[in-house]
This record gives sequence, structure tokens and C-alpha cells, in this order.
Amino acid sequence: MSRYPNTFSNNVLRQKTPSNTSLNTMVGASPGQRSGDDRVVLDVSKLDQSFDPNQSLNRPEVKLLYINISHLPPVVQFTLLTVAAFGFYLVYGYIQELIFRLDGFRPFGWYLTLVQFAFYTIFGVIELQFKEDKTRRIPLKMYGVLAFLTVATMGLSNTSVGYLNYPTQVIFKCCKLIPVMLGGVIIQRKRYSCIDVAAVLCMCVGLILFTLADSSVSPSFNTYGVILISLALCADGAIGNVQEKALKQYGSSNSEMVLYSYSIGFLYILVGLVLSQSLLPAYEFCKNYPKETYGYAVIFSVFGYLGVNVVLSLVKTFGALIAVTVTTCRKAVTIILSFIFFTKPFTYQYIWSGLIVIIGIYLNVYSKNKVKIDALMSSVCDCLLTKFKVKKSYKPYASVLTEV
Repeated sequence: MSRYPNTFSNNVLRQKTPSNTSLNTMVGASPGQRSGDDRVVLDVSKLDQSFDPNQSLNRPEVKLLYINISHLPPVVQFTLLTVAAFGFYLVYGYIQELIFRLDGFRPFGWYLTLVQFAFYTIFGVIELQFKEDKTRRIPLKMYGVLAFLTVATMGLSNTSVGYLNYPTQVIFKCCKLIPVMLGGVIIQRKRYSCIDVAAVLCMCVGLILFTLADSSVSPSFNTYGVILISLALCADGAIGNVQEKALKQYGSSNSEMVLYSYSIGFLYILVGLVLSQSLLPAYEFCKNYPKETYGYAVIFSVFGYLGVNVVLSLVKTFGALIAVTVTTCRKAVTIILSFIFFTKPFTYQYIWSGLIVIIGIYLNVYSKNKVKIDALMSSVCDCLLTKFKVKKSYKPYASVLTEV
């Protein structure tokens, strides 16, 4: 598609002119003139004088927190957002595990999620005050669904940390493809390629082996934790696609989505804790350890909130698949750091079962981007063959990125 608002075909004159025709003669030639060789002449007088190249790009605004990075190349945008997501969520994971190291805190995962959602709501209200457009774009009905999925994902995930080895909880969260694919087969009668089936099988086998390894060496292993994280996994598999659809369909901002999703989710959790009579016992326990609970929860919530905004920017700019790939790689680093910073039983079965899961993840990525990856590999092979077998034959290739 042309960058110019008017039609180029109306401004190009094909004519026959003598080979020695001057530039002034070419520009002034009439459309029907035919003498000499073919020339393509641009009638400059017909171009729209009010053309603004910056308006024609129509690129969506991309922000890293409050910094506009829309003017940067897509590769740089992706790199900055990825580094930010890694940094914020690595601190988030460290603080999360640190909180559950407190003796007696294990039953209060839902209360931690309530506090976390309260802080997210406060941060969202503050952020909204700095925006000129405070109009809600996404319907409340959609936010009700998003809030439910967010509560299920984060609440069940937080609670499962008290019943599982932290790396096991993280490795489960890497495998959201499993519920997504099962739901597609059962509900929508979808058919998947052999590569997708192989990816799910690798993830299933890796999860089973990792869980068996954890049950054999970890004293904190509990089957209830496996049930919790499995349910969180199902909600997590759905929320990315719902968020992407809502952001693109209604054009809302990240801050709006965070504010309404977490404020409605806060009400869901509060009602649940009151009905289950779990609110007061959790409050009394945390009151005795304010630094280890509320203090760490503030840090936990701040970095989590910043991480959520960055991931939403990834989803909005590059799509749910790329965002899931980035967060999955981050989780792999989180597992490694968990073994480094916190003493826990270790077995080499963790390594090779984790590698099987990683193979499944990348088979999934390959199946979604088969054409692009095949073209990239072909290009790399051609470059290597040209470099090592054909000497001094340099042919300029147009970069795809510069033509976007």
C-alpha cells in the first residue's frame, strides 16, 4: 500500500520521447505523446501539497510504562519491553517465594492476592488521574469475565506456592498450551497439526517427570497444590487471548484494563474470603508480621503492577503468542534463580524433564510461525553458503524491516 494519500497511477505519465529529451521536456510532456523510448514521468503538480509523511504511517502508540517508544524500530521496541518484563517479574517471583518462606503463611495465599489486587487498584486509580481521556471503552460485562480469569490465574497460583516447590509451580505455568488445545478440541472441534500434538505431548511428559521428581525429593510437595496450579493454568491459557481481543477491539489503554480487571477482581476475592470466614484469621496473622507480609506485599505488588503493564504492551503490540513466549522464557530464568537464592532439594531429573517442556514450548512457537521461521532458516543457510563457497560475490538485498 502506498504511503501517499493520492493515487500514484494518476500522477505517472507513460510516453514515447527521444533518447536525448531534456528533463524539462519530460515533465511538460502530454500524456498521449508517443515518440522514442518509454519513460515513466511523475507529474509533480498533481501531488497533494498537504501530505504529511508522519500521518501516513498510522503506527499504534507503544509505551514502556509512561515512556512513548513508538518512534523506535520494532526490534528495539520488542527488546526494551522484553528486558523490562524480565526485570520486573524476576523481582516479583523472588519476593513471592520469600513471603511464603514465612512459617504459618501457607493457608493465606488468597489474602495475599486480595492485598495485591488492592494495591493494583490504587495504582490504577492514580495512573488514571494523569490521563486526559478517562472514558471506559471496554464494557463491564467483558471486565467481569476478565476479572474472573485474573482472580483464578493469580489467586490459585499464589495459593499453590504454599503447597508446591516453587520451580514446580513455575514449570506448570509454562504449559498453558495444554488447556488451550484441549479446550479447542472439546469445545470448538478444532484440528491441530502433528507439530502441535508433539508440543503438547512433550509438555505433558515433561510435567509428569518434573512433578514426580519434586514428589520424591521435596518435603513440601502436596497433591492439592498440583490441583490448584492446574486450575490456574486453565485460566491463564484463556486470559491472554481475551485480553488481546478486548484491547484490539475496543482500543482501550493498559491502565484502564488493569484498573477495572483488578478492582472487580478485588470484590470477587473479598466476597469469597468473607463467605469462607478466612478474612479475619489472615488479617490477625499478618498483623503479627507486618514487615514480612504487608512490607514485602508492597514490593511484590509494585513490581507485579509494572510487569502487568509491560506484558499488556507486548500483547497489544506484538500479539498474545509473542507475549506468552517472552513470559515463558522469563519463567525458565526464574526457576534457575530460585535454586540459586533459596535452598531446596535438587535432582538432575529437574534438568532433563524441564528441557522436555522447553522443547514442547518451542515446537508450539514453530508451529505458529512455520512460514517465517522456514524463510529465516533458508535465508541464513543461503548467506552461509554464499559466504563460504562463493568468494567476493556480494549482492545487495532489500531489508524487509526497512520497507515496513
